[in-house]
Amino acid sequence: MKIYLNTYCFITCFLFNLIGIAQVGIGTTNPQEDLHVAGNSATIRIESLNSTNNSTYNNGVDLSPAFVDGNGDITIGNGTGPSGQEPLNFLLEMDNFLPDDPYLLGVATGTAVNSNDLGQTMVDGQIGSVTFTAPQNAMVEIKYGITLIVVGNDITAGPPYFYVTFDQAVSMMTYFKVDLNSDGLSGSELTKDYGQKGQYYSTNNQGSAGYPYMNGQAYFTVPAGTHTVYFYGRVNDSPTHYTSVGFGGAQDYLKIRVYN
Repeated sequence: MKIYLNTYCFITCFLFNLIGIAQVGIGTTNPQEDLHVAGNSATIRIESLNSTNNSTYNNGVDLSPAFVDGNGDITIGNGTGPSGQEPLNFLLEMDNFLPDDPYLLGVATGTAVNSNDLGQTMVDGQIGSVTFTAPQNAMVEIKYGITLIVVGNDITAGPPYFYVTFDQAVSMMTYFKVDLNSDGLSGSELTKDYGQKGQYYSTNNQGSAGYPYMNGQAYFTVPAGTHTVYFYGRVNDSPTHYTSVGFGGAQDYLKIRVYN
């Protein structure tokens, strides 16, 4: 009877001590956390995450990022779970993305949009385009900066150039349209203008010639695939005066960020 009693007491005390342990130390008798692995070169191996058991995300050569899920479990993958989208975030930078001298005049005119003196008051023209590829459904942010120059005769004909009619107000605008899948602008793609930016220009006897600068920004979504962005310039002026605006004659920039 005594033997059974001692055995019972031993088991009870042992279980009580196990339940009372709040921290576990490996390589230390004084753990500071719930699990404390001591040693300057100590490592942890989880065989379920090796290249044999998890070949989808561990190729056995490259390091694989580890993530902690909502339950606190450590896993490797793309950070979104087995059925999630892989994180995406990259930036395309295109300095001076519009040609400075598209007409080969030896003059940095940019691409012209002309409003004649025969009644035109608003003229739009395409001034450039860029193409990019999104590997999956994504959000796109575009920031651009475009220079321009304003003259009173056809800038594509070459110098000499003249000022616009004295005391005439001229307004200019830039914007872009998005051709999803690069299959040609159609339907709603034609009606959506993004990143609109406008300025006005007026002549004065104390004015000087130069390149005004303006920028715009917009967000939109795209499906996976290759897409084209078309940039446009707009000129508003008097119906009885000729105005020629060159877009992109000096230093321009374009930044396209694709992310999810």
